Amino acid sequence: MAKDAKDSYLVGLIGSGIGPSLSPALHQREADRQGLRYLYRLIDIDTLRVPPEAVGDLVRAARDLGFDGLNITHPCKQLVIEHLDALAPQAEALGAVNTVVFEDDGRAVGHNTDVTGFAASFARGLPDVALERVVQLGAGGAGAAVAHAMLTLGAERVTVVDALSDRAADLAAALNRHFGAGRAVGAAPDALPALLGRADGLVHATPTGMAAHPGLPLAAELLHPGLWVAEVVYRPLETELLRTAGQLGCATLDGGGMAVFQAVDAFRLFTGREPDSARMLADIAELAGAVGTPS
Repeated sequence: MAKDAKDSYLVGLIGSGIGPSLSPALHQREADRQGLRYLYRLIDIDTLRVPPEAVGDLVRAARDLGFDGLNITHPCKQLVIEHLDALAPQAEALGAVNTVVFEDDGRAVGHNTDVTGFAASFARGLPDVALERVVQLGAGGAGAAVAHAMLTLGAERVTVVDALSDRAADLAAALNRHFGAGRAVGAAPDALPALLGRADGLVHATPTGMAAHPGLPLAAELLHPGLWVAEVVYRPLETELLRTAGQLGCATLDGGGMAVFQAVDAFRLFTGREPDSARMLADIAELAGAVGTPS
Protein backbone atom coordinates (compact mmCIF):
# COMPACT_ATOMS: atom_id res chain seq x y z
CA MET A 1 0.00 0.00 0.00
CA ALA A 2 1.08 3.60 -0.54
CA LYS A 3 2.57 5.80 2.16
CA ASP A 4 0.27 7.89 4.33
CA ALA A 5 -0.58 11.26 2.80
CA LYS A 6 1.52 14.20 3.97
CA ASP A 7 2.52 17.58 2.53
CA SER A 8 6.14 17.12 1.42
CA TYR A 9 7.64 14.49 -0.91
CA LEU A 10 11.03 13.60 -2.35
CA VAL A 11 10.95 11.27 -5.35
CA GLY A 12 13.19 10.53 -8.32
CA LEU A 13 13.75 8.72 -11.61
CA ILE A 14 16.56 6.22 -12.22
CA GLY A 15 17.52 5.44 -15.80
CA SER A 16 19.83 6.11 -18.72
CA GLY A 17 19.73 9.31 -20.77
CA ILE A 18 16.75 10.67 -18.84
CA GLY A 19 17.54 14.36 -19.19
CA PRO A 20 14.63 14.98 -21.62
CA SER A 21 12.08 13.19 -19.40
CA LEU A 22 8.85 15.06 -18.75
CA SER A 23 8.08 13.04 -15.61
CA PRO A 24 9.48 15.69 -13.24
CA ALA A 25 7.32 18.42 -14.76
CA LEU A 26 4.21 16.22 -14.83
CA HIS A 27 4.55 15.27 -11.17
CA GLN A 28 5.59 18.69 -9.93
CA ARG A 29 2.84 20.59 -11.78
CA GLU A 30 0.17 18.37 -10.28
CA ALA A 31 1.76 18.60 -6.84
CA ASP A 32 1.81 22.41 -7.09
CA ARG A 33 -1.90 22.43 -7.90
CA GLN A 34 -2.53 20.29 -4.83
CA GLY A 35 -0.48 22.55 -2.59
CA LEU A 36 2.29 20.01 -1.98
CA ARG A 37 6.03 20.46 -1.63
CA TYR A 38 7.28 17.95 -4.18
CA LEU A 39 10.85 17.54 -5.36
CA TYR A 40 11.47 15.19 -8.27
CA ARG A 41 15.15 14.37 -8.93
CA LEU A 42 16.72 12.78 -12.02
CA ILE A 43 19.25 10.04 -11.18
CA ASP A 44 20.90 9.40 -14.55
CA ILE A 45 23.27 6.44 -14.60
CA ASP A 46 25.05 7.98 -17.61
CA THR A 47 25.76 11.19 -15.72
CA LEU A 48 26.87 9.19 -12.68
CA ARG A 49 28.98 6.93 -14.93
CA VAL A 50 27.72 3.77 -13.31
CA PRO A 51 26.42 0.62 -15.03
CA PRO A 52 22.72 -0.38 -15.00
CA GLU A 53 23.59 -3.08 -12.45
CA ALA A 54 24.26 -0.29 -9.94
CA VAL A 55 20.51 0.31 -9.66
CA GLY A 56 20.42 -1.62 -6.38
CA ASP A 57 22.99 0.71 -4.82
CA LEU A 58 21.03 3.73 -6.05
CA VAL A 59 17.76 2.41 -4.61
CA ARG A 60 19.41 1.77 -1.24
CA ALA A 61 20.98 5.23 -1.26
CA ALA A 62 17.63 6.87 -2.08
CA ARG A 63 15.96 5.02 0.78
CA ASP A 64 18.74 6.06 3.17
CA LEU A 65 18.41 9.68 2.01
CA GLY A 66 14.71 9.77 2.81
CA PHE A 67 13.15 9.46 -0.64
CA ASP A 68 9.46 8.52 -0.67
CA GLY A 69 9.72 6.62 -3.93
CA LEU A 70 11.35 6.25 -7.33
CA ASN A 71 10.34 5.79 -10.90
CA ILE A 72 12.53 3.32 -12.80
CA THR A 73 13.08 3.37 -16.54
CA HIS A 74 15.30 1.83 -19.24
CA PRO A 75 17.52 -0.13 -18.75
CA CYS A 76 16.78 -0.85 -15.09
CA LYS A 77 13.13 -2.02 -14.97
CA GLN A 78 14.04 -5.68 -14.72
CA LEU A 79 17.43 -5.34 -13.00
CA VAL A 80 15.90 -3.53 -10.02
CA ILE A 81 13.68 -6.43 -8.98
CA GLU A 82 16.28 -8.42 -7.05
CA HIS A 83 16.96 -5.36 -4.89
CA LEU A 84 13.38 -4.89 -3.65
CA ASP A 85 11.66 -6.30 -0.59
CA ALA A 86 8.34 -7.09 -2.28
CA LEU A 87 6.49 -6.80 -5.58
CA ALA A 88 2.90 -5.87 -6.30
CA PRO A 89 1.14 -8.70 -8.17
CA GLN A 90 1.22 -6.96 -11.55
CA ALA A 91 4.94 -6.19 -11.32
CA GLU A 92 5.61 -9.78 -10.31
CA ALA A 93 3.58 -11.11 -13.23
CA LEU A 94 5.47 -8.88 -15.66
CA GLY A 95 8.94 -9.24 -14.25
CA ALA A 96 9.40 -5.48 -14.64
CA VAL A 97 9.13 -2.55 -12.23
CA ASN A 98 8.75 1.13 -13.09
CA THR A 99 7.74 2.46 -9.65
CA VAL A 100 9.28 1.79 -6.25
CA VAL A 101 7.53 2.96 -3.08
CA PHE A 102 9.45 3.22 0.19
CA GLU A 103 6.79 2.31 2.70
CA ASP A 104 6.59 3.59 6.26
CA ASP A 105 8.11 0.36 7.59
CA GLY A 106 11.16 0.88 5.35
CA ARG A 107 10.33 -1.79 2.77
CA ALA A 108 10.99 -1.05 -0.90
CA VAL A 109 7.98 -2.33 -2.88
CA GLY A 110 7.97 -2.55 -6.68
CA HIS A 111 4.95 -1.70 -8.83
CA ASN A 112 4.31 -1.42 -12.54
CA THR A 113 2.15 1.50 -13.63
CA ASP A 114 3.17 1.11 -17.29
CA VAL A 115 0.51 -1.61 -17.67
CA THR A 116 -2.34 0.42 -16.28
CA GLY A 117 -1.01 3.56 -17.97
CA PHE A 118 -0.97 2.03 -21.44
CA ALA A 119 -4.33 0.31 -20.92
CA ALA A 120 -5.99 3.57 -19.87
CA SER A 121 -4.46 5.48 -22.77
CA PHE A 122 -5.43 2.81 -25.32
CA ALA A 123 -9.01 2.56 -24.06
CA ARG A 124 -9.30 6.34 -24.29
CA GLY A 125 -7.57 6.84 -27.66
CA LEU A 126 -8.45 3.71 -29.69
CA PRO A 127 -11.65 2.47 -28.03
CA ASP A 128 -13.29 0.65 -30.93
CA VAL A 129 -10.46 -0.95 -32.91
CA ALA A 130 -10.24 -4.65 -33.75
CA LEU A 131 -8.07 -6.70 -31.39
CA GLU A 132 -8.02 -10.16 -32.92
CA ARG A 133 -4.42 -10.09 -34.20
CA VAL A 134 -1.96 -7.63 -32.68
CA VAL A 135 1.73 -7.37 -33.59
CA GLN A 136 4.06 -5.80 -31.05
CA LEU A 137 7.61 -4.61 -31.68
CA GLY A 138 9.79 -4.87 -28.59
CA ALA A 139 10.04 -7.36 -25.72
CA GLY A 140 11.90 -5.35 -23.09
CA GLY A 141 10.49 -3.84 -19.90
CA ALA A 142 8.07 -1.53 -21.73
CA GLY A 143 7.19 -4.34 -24.11
CA ALA A 144 6.24 -6.67 -21.28
CA ALA A 145 3.96 -3.99 -19.86
CA VAL A 146 2.13 -3.12 -23.07
CA ALA A 147 1.71 -6.76 -24.13
CA HIS A 148 0.18 -7.47 -20.73
CA ALA A 149 -2.08 -4.44 -21.18
CA MET A 150 -3.19 -5.52 -24.67
CA LEU A 151 -4.18 -8.98 -23.47
CA THR A 152 -5.97 -7.46 -20.47
CA LEU A 153 -7.87 -5.22 -22.89
CA GLY A 154 -9.09 -8.28 -24.79
CA ALA A 155 -6.60 -8.86 -27.59
CA GLU A 156 -7.09 -12.43 -28.79
CA ARG A 157 -3.47 -12.94 -29.81
CA VAL A 158 -0.32 -10.84 -29.49
CA THR A 159 2.73 -11.67 -31.57
CA VAL A 160 5.85 -10.21 -29.97
CA VAL A 161 8.66 -9.39 -32.39
CA ASP A 162 12.14 -8.61 -31.12
CA ALA A 163 15.63 -8.58 -32.60
CA LEU A 164 16.54 -10.91 -29.73
CA SER A 165 14.45 -13.94 -30.57
CA ASP A 166 14.98 -15.56 -27.15
CA ARG A 167 13.65 -12.45 -25.43
CA ALA A 168 10.52 -12.49 -27.59
CA ALA A 169 9.99 -16.19 -26.90
CA ASP A 170 10.49 -15.73 -23.16
CA LEU A 171 7.97 -12.89 -23.00
CA ALA A 172 5.43 -14.87 -25.03
CA ALA A 173 5.87 -17.86 -22.71
CA ALA A 174 5.34 -15.66 -19.64
CA LEU A 175 2.22 -14.13 -21.17
CA ASN A 176 0.80 -17.56 -21.97
CA ARG A 177 1.37 -18.72 -18.42
CA HIS A 178 -0.57 -15.71 -17.16
CA PHE A 179 -3.34 -15.40 -19.75
CA GLY A 180 -3.64 -18.93 -21.15
CA ALA A 181 -1.99 -20.99 -23.87
CA GLY A 182 -1.97 -19.55 -27.37
CA ARG A 183 -2.58 -15.91 -26.41
CA ALA A 184 0.98 -14.84 -27.29
CA VAL A 185 3.76 -15.98 -29.59
CA GLY A 186 7.31 -14.78 -30.20
CA ALA A 187 8.72 -14.03 -33.66
CA ALA A 188 11.80 -12.64 -35.38
CA PRO A 189 11.80 -9.40 -37.43
CA ASP A 190 11.94 -11.29 -40.73
CA ALA A 191 8.38 -12.47 -40.03
CA LEU A 192 7.00 -8.91 -40.01
CA PRO A 193 5.82 -8.74 -43.66
CA ALA A 194 3.57 -11.77 -43.25
CA LEU A 195 2.45 -10.81 -39.76
CA LEU A 196 1.50 -7.22 -40.57
CA GLY A 197 -0.26 -8.23 -43.75
CA ARG A 198 -2.98 -9.89 -41.69
CA ALA A 199 -2.76 -7.93 -38.44
CA ASP A 200 -5.37 -5.58 -36.99
CA GLY A 201 -2.86 -3.37 -35.26
CA LEU A 202 0.74 -2.63 -34.42
CA VAL A 203 2.10 -1.66 -30.99
CA HIS A 204 5.58 -0.14 -30.97
CA ALA A 205 7.57 -0.61 -27.75
CA THR A 206 11.23 0.03 -28.63
CA PRO A 207 13.30 3.23 -28.25
CA THR A 208 13.36 3.85 -32.02
CA GLY A 209 11.71 7.17 -32.80
CA MET A 210 12.89 8.88 -29.63
CA ALA A 211 14.87 12.08 -30.10
CA ALA A 212 18.10 10.19 -29.40
CA HIS A 213 17.11 7.28 -31.67
CA PRO A 214 15.32 8.82 -34.70
CA GLY A 215 13.90 6.83 -37.56
CA LEU A 216 11.41 4.08 -38.28
CA PRO A 217 11.46 0.76 -36.39
CA LEU A 218 10.37 -1.13 -39.52
CA ALA A 219 10.19 -0.68 -43.28
CA ALA A 220 7.56 1.94 -44.18
CA GLU A 221 6.10 -0.28 -46.90
CA LEU A 222 4.94 -2.77 -44.27
CA LEU A 223 2.37 -0.27 -43.00
CA HIS A 224 -1.05 -0.19 -44.63
CA PRO A 225 -4.33 1.69 -44.06
CA GLY A 226 -6.02 -1.29 -42.41
CA LEU A 227 -3.69 -1.12 -39.40
CA TRP A 228 -4.06 0.90 -36.25
CA VAL A 229 -0.71 1.93 -34.77
CA ALA A 230 0.00 2.62 -31.08
CA GLU A 231 3.26 4.14 -29.85
CA VAL A 232 4.96 4.22 -26.44
CA VAL A 233 7.52 6.90 -27.34
CA TYR A 234 6.36 10.39 -26.32
CA ARG A 235 9.40 12.58 -27.03
CA PRO A 236 8.44 13.64 -29.66
CA LEU A 237 4.70 12.99 -29.51
CA GLU A 238 4.60 12.54 -33.29
CA THR A 239 7.27 9.98 -34.09
CA GLU A 240 8.25 9.15 -37.64
CA LEU A 241 6.25 5.93 -37.28
CA LEU A 242 3.06 7.79 -36.33
CA ARG A 243 3.58 10.42 -39.01
CA THR A 244 4.05 7.75 -41.69
CA ALA A 245 1.08 5.72 -40.45
CA GLY A 246 -1.13 8.79 -40.26
CA GLN A 247 -0.30 9.74 -43.84
CA LEU A 248 -1.52 6.29 -44.89
CA GLY A 249 -4.81 6.80 -43.06
CA CYS A 250 -4.08 4.53 -40.09
CA ALA A 251 -5.74 5.26 -36.76
CA THR A 252 -2.89 6.19 -34.41
CA LEU A 253 -2.18 6.64 -30.70
CA ASP A 254 0.83 8.58 -29.46
CA GLY A 255 2.77 7.76 -26.31
CA GLY A 256 1.67 10.84 -24.39
CA GLY A 257 -1.35 9.18 -22.83
CA MET A 258 0.70 6.27 -21.48
CA ALA A 259 3.22 8.73 -20.03
CA VAL A 260 0.43 10.62 -18.28
CA PHE A 261 -1.58 7.69 -16.96
CA GLN A 262 1.47 5.85 -15.63
CA ALA A 263 2.44 9.11 -13.90
CA VAL A 264 -1.10 9.42 -12.51
CA ASP A 265 -0.82 5.98 -10.94
CA ALA A 266 2.72 6.60 -9.66
CA PHE A 267 1.70 9.96 -8.13
CA ARG A 268 -1.14 8.18 -6.31
CA LEU A 269 1.25 5.51 -5.01
CA PHE A 270 3.81 8.09 -3.84
CA THR A 271 1.36 10.48 -2.16
CA GLY A 272 -1.88 8.65 -1.39
CA ARG A 273 -3.64 11.52 -3.17
CA GLU A 274 -5.80 11.47 -6.29
CA PRO A 275 -4.27 13.35 -9.25
CA ASP A 276 -6.33 15.03 -11.97
CA SER A 277 -5.62 13.08 -15.17
CA ALA A 278 -7.38 15.64 -17.40
CA ARG A 279 -5.09 18.40 -16.14
CA MET A 280 -2.05 16.18 -16.62
CA LEU A 281 -3.07 15.31 -20.19
CA ALA A 282 -3.23 19.04 -20.89
CA ASP A 283 0.19 19.38 -19.25
CA ILE A 284 1.89 16.86 -21.51
CA ALA A 285 0.37 18.39 -24.64
CA GLU A 286 1.75 21.76 -23.56
CA LEU A 287 5.12 20.46 -22.41
CA ALA A 288 5.77 18.26 -25.44
CA GLY A 289 4.59 21.01 -27.78
CA ALA A 290 6.78 23.59 -26.07
CA VAL A 291 9.94 21.54 -26.30
CA GLY A 292 9.36 20.19 -29.81
CA THR A 293 11.93 17.58 -30.76
CA PRO A 294 14.66 17.74 -28.14
CA SER A 295 18.30 17.47 -28.98
